[in-house]
Amino acid sequence: MASTQEICKGTLEKVDDCLAIGVVDLNTGMLMGVHHVVPYFTQAYLDAVAAAAVEMFRGKTVRRIEELLSAQRGEQLKDSFEEVFISSPKTFHFMTVIKDKGAVVVMITKKSTNQGMGWAALRSSLSAVKATLP
Repeated sequence: MASTQEICKGTLEKVDDCLAIGVVDLNTGMLMGVHHVVPYFTQAYLDAVAAAAVEMFRGKTVRRIEELLSAQRGEQLKDSFEEVFISSPKTFHFMTVIKDKGAVVVMITKKSTNQGMGWAALRSSLSAVKATLP
């Protein structure tokens, strides 16, 4: 069976202008696997990106929004964010949660990447990533 790292590498190679793919544990913020082609992506940088991903999906502000919505709707809402897309000046960040594994897969590409193809490649890799996680 392939490792998380190998799945990340294989997915990166399938996506035009993909720079990095990583899998982050949403409970600990630890990188569970990563592959990138950017020489200046140091471990400190990768850890910061992992922490930011956790904050976007499980952070204090997100929990507060879920609490407010829960009170408004009269039903418990928790861990409701499933996907996030960010466009920055030079890159796209695609992020999707694997709920039952408590993980988020983050893919960073150049802006030349077709967004639909980016989402398709990321989503099609989820079952393979999931199979590698504890």
